[in-house]
Amino acid sequence: MRRLALALAFVAGLVAVISAVGLAAGEDPPPAGPVTSLDQLRGVSFVSRCSFSHQAPDDPIVFPARPGASHDHTFLGNTTTSAYSTDATLRAGSSTCKRRGETAAYWVPTVAAGGKAVLPAAAWIYYRRGTIDPVQPFPAGFRMIAGSSVATAPQPLSVTRWDCGIEAHVPASSDPPTCPPGARNALRLHVSFPECWDGQSLDSSDHRSHVAYDVEGHCPPSHPVPLPEIELIVRYPEFQGPFQLSSGGVYSAHADFVNAWDETRLTGLVTDCLNELRFCGSGG
Repeated sequence: MRRLALALAFVAGLVAVISAVGLAAGEDPPPAGPVTSLDQLRGVSFVSRCSFSHQAPDDPIVFPARPGASHDHTFLGNTTTSAYSTDATLRAGSSTCKRRGETAAYWVPTVAAGGKAVLPAAAWIYYRRGTIDPVQPFPAGFRMIAGSSVATAPQPLSVTRWDCGIEAHVPASSDPPTCPPGARNALRLHVSFPECWDGQSLDSSDHRSHVAYDVEGHCPPSHPVPLPEIELIVRYPEFQGPFQLSSGGVYSAHADFVNAWDETRLTGLVTDCLNELRFCGSGG
């Protein structure tokens, strides 16, 4: 639940920081001292705005080189992602993300209503600092999955949840809520990835065991390396009627990530934003 609380406190925390130090518009707060409390991490992040790229029944993490073997996925970011993707092809690809150097690949199960796919209207990928200790950038080729595609019961809200956006004042839930009218109140899927790494494996057989979630801001001894905490937020357009995910029921929400960033650019953002306790917005 810590991640949910941090997410809900994001705007309030950012306003409080700006007010406390009297910053001019667009300025960043000065670096804080050593982190001793999770409260110091509110709002510490950089954000990517990424749009829909394509759909395909492919999954280069779970079913590499096996096109059509997966349930249908909605791909965001890298425009070349396919069953045959490699680290090299992804790094050479283009991207729907607005940040310079971000050719990472992200994907989620496809939402369908009335037998037709509901394509995202927008997506935001938050890279946050969620640990007391400084974080390291993802190594090249790193990959992982968050959430479970076979879940038939609610997953923890700190991992997956649905809401209608902060302005709708509708509580986040494992069950998709009915959103008030208006595009800004449209349905959103949130998936939060683990931020602690074993320090050795770029992947694992289940694509999860090499990573773990922190405990009160500290990584467990089994996964001692802190990484950025990724939260993927997908906003869908208004649509009518019930829907389902291509992976099954609404509880089967999950997301995949392959790090194909330009490593110099990613390292700079991690160093200058997350480890300097800054909010770097969604700039290019």
